Amino acid sequence: MSLSLSFRTVAVSAVLAGTAVSASAAGIAIPVNAFVANSVQDFSIEANANFRQVGIQVSGKGTAYANADKTNSFTLPVTSISISPLLKILSGTAVGSALQFDRIAEDEETGEEVPTRLTLANFTINYTTKQVLADATPMGGTTTKQVPIFNFQTLTPLGLKYKFPLNITGHEVLGDLALTPEAKNLYKVTLKLPTFVWPLLDTLRFGTLTQDISTKLRSTPISTKPYVPAP
Repeated sequence: MSLSLSFRTVAVSAVLAGTAVSASAAGIAIPVNAFVANSVQDFSIEANANFRQVGIQVSGKGTAYANADKTNSFTLPVTSISISPLLKILSGTAVGSALQFDRIAEDEETGEEVPTRLTLANFTINYTTKQVLADATPMGGTTTKQVPIFNFQTLTPLGLKYKFPLNITGHEVLGDLALTPEAKNLYKVTLKLPTFVWPLLDTLRFGTLTQDISTKLRSTPISTKPYVPAP
């Protein structure tokens, strides 16, 4: 089955399942929050080592949850995908999911310990720009919508398989996750990272994002309410 035909089948299946498909300038949006569709963020060994070195703790918030079998591995339920009129995938979103980064920093003037926090939420994978975006919120600060966080490379292209009558599964791996300039500044300033860490942000790769999509129904649809950090 060709990729175009597979995406056409996804759209048809969504309609048959009672899912509302809408069209806009950004493409044809297909809600998948009722299906078993997940994105898994596996932070790399190098990223985890550097998290430990500077005391960063990562936790899943909203609909995101930690995977117990790995260190700093989180599942983010996919809530929608967007395709072009030519049936090319444009983006995927995980609205409601969040990753929270906490660190105890030292105030340079007083030497006192200061809690810091950066929350990334409501993720979007943009396949056109090859970037992962998220709403970014510092502790007690204002949320900036859809900040580019990672640039990525495709390690395993999306492969969709069809099984009669309407069972479709897809698997994809994105890797070489590198911080964008905007994200580097967020980490430096919001988490008050020591200056010796700054050069590492230019070369550090943050692991992989693995997408597994199925038309199998969830027992309960995932909420599509955007995650908003507590004040």
